[in-house]
Amino acid sequence: MYTFLARRLLATIPVLLVVAVLVFLMLRLTPGDPAAILAGDAANTEQIAQIRTGLGLDRPIIVQFGIWAGNLLSGDLGESFYYKQKVTTLIAHRLEPTVSLAALTILIAVAVSVPLGVLAAWRFGSLFDRMLMGFSVIGFSVPVFVLAYILIWLISLKLGWLPVQGYQRLADGFGPWLRHLLLPSITLSVIYIALIARVTRASVLESLGEDYIRTARAKGLPELRVLVRHALANAAVPIVTVIGIGIALLIGGVVVTESVYAIPGLGRLTVDAVLARDFPTIQGVILFFSFVYVGINLLVDLSYVFLDPRIRY
Repeated sequence: MYTFLARRLLATIPVLLVVAVLVFLMLRLTPGDPAAILAGDAANTEQIAQIRTGLGLDRPIIVQFGIWAGNLLSGDLGESFYYKQKVTTLIAHRLEPTVSLAALTILIAVAVSVPLGVLAAWRFGSLFDRMLMGFSVIGFSVPVFVLAYILIWLISLKLGWLPVQGYQRLADGFGPWLRHLLLPSITLSVIYIALIARVTRASVLESLGEDYIRTARAKGLPELRVLVRHALANAAVPIVTVIGIGIALLIGGVVVTESVYAIPGLGRLTVDAVLARDFPTIQGVILFFSFVYVGINLLVDLSYVFLDPRIRY
């Protein structure tokens, strides 16, 4: 397993390198001038040129990439054009809201979807099973921002149960932190509940047809133990896989959700950086997300060893 782990860790280097090159080139080749945005509408051509020179944007692309890559190797993601701060500092300040939102979303999604999927497989063909499949279709079809505005109108504006927007840090108290994150997390978790519940249902349904399930029932084991200790345990690999994919897909959902609910996390930072053409910030955040994505996939692969003893690396 250590050899496998070393190979996977080494494989992250070319992946991150390709991401870095593609993001760098796409930002430089797409229309839009950061210097013009920073200078403002009243600036003349000479002022814009001076800003471009100060930012190093007047140099050839290959030179710009060489300087950025050299700094990257030393752990320096550069300085933000717009915020005038180190990109690493910006990411560190915005990390807590994003991690909190993602963690609570996954917690809600797994806690709701796995029992629903197991129950639907156990009651295959019933009204509950058909309702869950219908919910899965709706969960995949409704965009996150549409669901967000519906929930804001109903839960926040009409019922007044939860705040409309904003974020409270965990250091300010668990109650305010949870109140501000609950509605965004519910919004974002719907699509993952639909995804995980559907895969859980299919995997457990397949396990329920195996011989060891009939043997367990023939021994007189309680049905709950049969479902959890035998059916669900043997269906864990595909379920964990889709949970890992869901965590990776949270990157896109976080950007939209944080924008709607005005949460000052990495998703909101990405949107603001794109609007300001803030190249170093965009590059740094995307590289960070890419690293997280690769790390999650590695952890999912390693979890297979503990979930299924037959798997060896």
